[in-house]
Amino acid sequence: MPDDNATDFTIRSEAALRVLFGTASGLAVTKSLPRLDRHCRDFIARSPFLCIATMSADGRADVSPRGDPAGFVQVIDDRTIAIPDRPGNNRLDTMTNIIANPSVGLIFLIPGFDDTLRINGKATIVRDPDLLAGAVVNGKPPKVMIRVAVEEAFLHCAKAFRRSKLWDPASRIDRAAMPSLARMILEQTAGEKKPDEAQVTACDASIEEDYKTSMY
Repeated sequence: MPDDNATDFTIRSEAALRVLFGTASGLAVTKSLPRLDRHCRDFIARSPFLCIATMSADGRADVSPRGDPAGFVQVIDDRTIAIPDRPGNNRLDTMTNIIANPSVGLIFLIPGFDDTLRINGKATIVRDPDLLAGAVVNGKPPKVMIRVAVEEAFLHCAKAFRRSKLWDPASRIDRAAMPSLARMILEQTAGEKKPDEAQVTACDASIEEDYKTSMY
């Protein structure tokens, strides 16, 4: 058995995992870098989108998307990057987590690329005027930057993207296949009461207006 203590098909140890999957070797191990090289820098410069994973002091995990024109993440040096924080819903999940626990994981995407770049490190929230000035879009700087001290960087293979066919136009799903964002959230929060159609229409319009006026 992979795990002698598992009676509910749950794997509870790395040793049990290794029985099933073996040990990583070769490039899977050696590709991990302690700093950014020219390929990492080039990837970041072309990326308009990333996801940042954080964890609260009590172990609650969170992943949040970040997007801007390609190259929005500043490479300060080969061990430091800075991510602008744009206007959102003020939940501040990512940043409050960083204050409690600075460990972060990032994954950078480039449209059309099946490969991704992963970076792990320690984050701080800063208001460095030089960094803010370098992140101005439409005349508006961010309020803060998320500065990441790079501890590990490596390129990730294309298997997940090849399996999902994420960039394949034939795989695109019509947005009309599901209700609007406003309708779904209102239905999720309305309890037993069905949202009023006028409320849904107004909320849809409000979200679209926010997209037009509050992106930066």
